[in-house]
Formats: sequence, structure tokens, C-alpha cells
Amino acid sequence: MRTPDIAQVRPKGFGFELFGNIRCPTEAGKSHIIKGIFAYDETSAWVGPPGSLKSALLADAAVAIASGSDWFGHRNKHQTGVIYFALERADLVRRRLLAIAKAKGLERLPIAVVPAVVDLVRPDSVRKVLDTIADVEAEFYGPDYDNASGAGVIIFDTWAKLIAAGGGDENQAKDQGAIFANLQRIKNVTGGPHVALVGHTGKEADRGPRGSSAIVGDVDMLVTISGEEIKTAAISKANDAPEGPLFSFKSKVHEFGLDEDGDPITVNIVEPTDEVQASQARQPKLTPNQRTMLLLLQEAGKGGLMTEDWNAKAREAGIGERRRADLTDARAGLKAKGLAREYMDRWNACS
Repeated sequence: MRTPDIAQVRPKGFGFELFGNIRCPTEAGKSHIIKGIFAYDETSAWVGPPGSLKSALLADAAVAIASGSDWFGHRNKHQTGVIYFALERADLVRRRLLAIAKAKGLERLPIAVVPAVVDLVRPDSVRKVLDTIADVEAEFYGPDYDNASGAGVIIFDTWAKLIAAGGGDENQAKDQGAIFANLQRIKNVTGGPHVALVGHTGKEADRGPRGSSAIVGDVDMLVTISGEEIKTAAISKANDAPEGPLFSFKSKVHEFGLDEDGDPITVNIVEPTDEVQASQARQPKLTPNQRTMLLLLQEAGKGGLMTEDWNAKAREAGIGERRRADLTDARAGLKAKGLAREYMDRWNACS
């Protein structure tokens, strides 16, 4: 029997990757958005009791991600667009985003709020979400955008409403499983964004999310928010990160102005505690070029980069195209600030 020509055989099964093509973690690395917290093609759940400021915290994260800013001392490694599916209190989400942006002196940001009832229990509802994402990305990047560079973070607030919209029950593992399967379908089509879910803890907050415990196994990271005046976000479960406190924060009241009766128009947002602010103050200030080149060096891992390779990656990022000295200046600045070291023309990021 004649063996068919491999080139003429069309694949019929699922895609696969040969062992020889699997890259070592030091070569590939996890593709972070906010280092140690938000990574591409992962799902996180942020849960807490009523009044824990979990939605306010995610709104703050959205602004940091969209503006390319560090977040609670964690490096922003990739500025990207954010789509916030506000299944409840959409007006509050809008006001929080405006307040946070104003407090930080920001104006135009690639953030979109979707005030809709989203049903992700049934597979046929995936198309509606995909169409929404495509419409938003076209607004962010134009009609000819590359799907791989679209919105990197998608937030669903809240998890309970996401299940209830399709007639599901958050106490049933099968309903949660259906949603996670559909979320993965969305990731597969849109290039693997990070999906963040906002949810509630149960009657006993220390026992984790409300409803079926299946969510703990389905997310890559589970963050639990607790505390009274000072809130603490702690990793309760993660696939490849240590469990324990991430950072602490507190409520801050932002005033927009006065209404027609002369009463203040306010909204609660979040701000770092004094400890986080002190830590951030100790970090050296970087120019945009220095920040980009440092991220390139950090992404190279322990192997570092030769000067020529570092220059090439920086040029791809738009540094040194008009003025070659920009590359030298940025390297010298990072070395002077103790953030990069050189040995025999190989550079490494200082920890």
C-alpha cells in the first residue's frame, strides 16, 4: 500500500505540539501583563464579602493596565486594552473608572464598559461576546487591527450574575464548568487574553468563594480580599505562584463636584496603604525608554542579552530609530540606577 504524501494529508484532529518544539520556561517565560498577577491566557478570580472593594480594586487594575502603569508595586510589562463587562452597577463602574483616571491625571484610555446581561452558560452565546470584543477592539485599534494585539484583559463583574444570566446555578459544578469551557473558547479565538472574574465569598469568608468549589480548580489564581479599614488581597490558590498576601489597600473617596442641591457627588476608589506607597517611592524613576529596555532585559531571564541583541529588540520597540544614542543613554541610565549590570558585553537585570 502506497504511503500518502504528507503534504497532501489535511489534519482532521485537534492541534498538537511536538516535544521537540516545547520551549524551556527560561526561553519562553510567562507572558505577563502585570507581573505576578495578570498573565495572558490565564483566568483569575477576585472574591470578597460585600463592602470589600473588590470591584473598585479591579477598576483600579483596569486603569493601570490600560495606561501602562505599575500596580501596587507590581511591574506593568505590557500596556493593553481592557473590556469590563459590568453585569451589575454599570454606572458605578463608569464613575469609578472616571474617578481613578482623573486622580492619576489620565484622559484617553483603551477601556470599554459593556453594560449588558451576558449569558455564557450556553455555547451559542459565545458568538455574541466575540462580536462585542471585535467591535471594541476595532474602536481601540482601528478596523484593520491584528487580533493578537487586541484587548489583553477581559473582566466579568460579577461571577454570580454571569451564571444567573443563563439560568445557571452557582452551586452547581456543571454550570460553572460550562462557563469556563466557553471562556476558554473565547480565549482561543481572541489570542488568549487574561480573564478576571469578580465574585463573592460565602457566609464564612475564610472558606473561599460562594457556591460550588469547582471555581477553585478552574482558575489559575484565586485572590481573596479581607479586612476592615485596611483591606488585604491575598493569593489563596495559584498554579505557579506562592500563596499569601499580595498587597494591602484602603478606600478613598473621590469627589466629582456638587449636584444641583449643593451636595457632593462622590465615589469610593482604592489607594495603596502607606507601606505600599513607601515601597513605590523607593523605586527609581525611569524614562519611557529606560522602562521599555528594562522590561526587555527582564523578559530575557537569567541568560540576559548581548548588547547587539538588546539593541535589536529595543529597535523593534521603536527605540533608537531616529537617534541611535537613545539606546546608549537608556543602557547607561539603567546601569547607573543599579537596575542592569554588564559583563563581557552581556547584560542582566538586577533583582
